[in-house]
Amino acid sequence: MKVFEKAPAKINLSLDVLHKRADGYHEVEMIMTMVDLADRIEMQELPRDTIIISSQAGYIPLDEKNLAFQAARLIKDRYEVKRGVYIHLDKKIPVAAGLAGGSSDAAATLRGLNRLWELNIPSRELQELGAELGSDVPFCVTGGTAIARGRGEQLEPIESPPQCWVVLAKPPINVSTSEIYGKLRAKEIRRHPSTADVVAAIRSKRFDKLCEGLGNVLEEVTLELYPEVRHLKECMERLGADGVLMSGSGPTVFGLVSKEAKVPRIYNGLRGFCKDVYAVRMLT
Repeated sequence: MKVFEKAPAKINLSLDVLHKRADGYHEVEMIMTMVDLADRIEMQELPRDTIIISSQAGYIPLDEKNLAFQAARLIKDRYEVKRGVYIHLDKKIPVAAGLAGGSSDAAATLRGLNRLWELNIPSRELQELGAELGSDVPFCVTGGTAIARGRGEQLEPIESPPQCWVVLAKPPINVSTSEIYGKLRAKEIRRHPSTADVVAAIRSKRFDKLCEGLGNVLEEVTLELYPEVRHLKECMERLGADGVLMSGSGPTVFGLVSKEAKVPRIYNGLRGFCKDVYAVRMLT
């Protein structure tokens, strides 16, 4: 038996850091949603008790360092599953990009193995498992659009943003999330985005207000360390995207575009100097 799962990328419509916690994590408040750029995961049971991962992408680990591997091992250990699984990752989402590609793969693996092995684990329990793997995994388990608090694991689902095009562009650099958070000084953040304003824009389907409310406090750090990201953001704004923001800790920048006619100009303008450019729709 085989099962297939789609693992979509996420973007942050807002990302605020409130303070650094005693446990070393940062207390966040952010709004996340998913876009139609996705990895595809194929899972097949093996006759022996082992985990094997393959991928057409030559740049990702295929052992214990891979979050999908960790997800499979966690679900096997927690529910005492003595069966093996072969997992193939068809990678489309860039790695170390601020798009939660690895987290979404882990979430898809949890969902897929729940079906493959008929474990009947409820979504809430899958999210709790996901929180053991990474801060973005609980959101990726169920997807949609949500306000995330705590270190990202406390989720409040909300309705979908107004439909639009999303142009994503990743410069040819990788950014470490831990490095960006490590250099962030939460007490010195000059401007906090308003979660309430973004939620109000989503609920009223006001695309213009959504674009006005976009904000990410990690931009201060990433744009200072990586001028390429600042250049990319300025180019996207100049090419006519309605709202532009860095996703997560970067380096991917996304532009929200209401009119399809504007998308080719933005896409082609970015492709002139950036290889990883995607024009996709929001998942609603």
